[in-house]
Amino acid sequence: MFFSRSRDIIWTRITCAINSIRRKTMHSESTALESTVIAENTSDPKPVKKADRQFDFKLYTQRHIALKVAYLGWDYHGLAIQETADDTIESKLFEALKRAKLIESHLECKFARCGRTDKGVSALSQVVSLYVRSNLLEGLGVVTSTDCRASERKGDKTSEIQYMHILNKLLPEDIRVLAWAPVTADFSARFSCLQRTYKYLFPKGSLDISRMQAAAQKFVGEHDFRNFCKMDVAGGTTNFRRRILSFDINPLDNSPSSPYQMHEVTITGLAFLWHQVRCMVGVLFLIGSGLEDVMSNDVEKDVGLA
Repeated sequence: MFFSRSRDIIWTRITCAINSIRRKTMHSESTALESTVIAENTSDPKPVKKADRQFDFKLYTQRHIALKVAYLGWDYHGLAIQETADDTIESKLFEALKRAKLIESHLECKFARCGRTDKGVSALSQVVSLYVRSNLLEGLGVVTSTDCRASERKGDKTSEIQYMHILNKLLPEDIRVLAWAPVTADFSARFSCLQRTYKYLFPKGSLDISRMQAAAQKFVGEHDFRNFCKMDVAGGTTNFRRRILSFDINPLDNSPSSPYQMHEVTITGLAFLWHQVRCMVGVLFLIGSGLEDVMSNDVEKDVGLA
């Protein structure tokens, strides 16, 4: 009887303790929820983001300029802008030009490039030309449209925009604008170029460099290079004659010859076909490996134009 009463008393005390803890917990949660609701209701409303103010390009003249650009192409799908890829050099360049309000659209700035580079290819002296916004009212390359109101604009009209500084702040670190210059209206980075130079770097390995050097000289001069390019059907290329000014293969240092010694292929020409440089160097690697013979004196022999 004693144990039964004691058990009942202990169980009653435990039940009361549990109920007390529950009431305190529910009260704390209710107080916390109420505080949260009050805080949300009394906090300052989030500021509404203002819409971007429309930039008036009519308050500025345009200027035809050339940009000298360097880039590391390892992480990009080539130079030219593409509909199927955003990670190209030109897509990054146009993005920076638009953010700086230097152009309205890449389709309307009369953009031209000196030469096209493929995926993974870098450049140290690429040149492009285009029309950009200008602070000046007159000067070399400055043009005004019929509805231009640049004379009405307040502010400096005698100092030019710092194109190189602005673009380099907006471009990725592996794309740099090295210089800029005003150019005449008839200048084109593509058609005004006097010559183009491409370089390939490679380790000697087991290649026969002397055979490669002998074969490289067969390319020098004007030839029909249709067998050393990728056919550009969409581009409508019909003339395959190109002039190579020089084609050299040299070691980069004077250390004793070894498989690890780096060599440099330097090709200079007036213009090149699509993948022409890649195809010519590929043939030289086959010759250096002993898989192909040195070409005849006429690179056009295989196309029936000798």
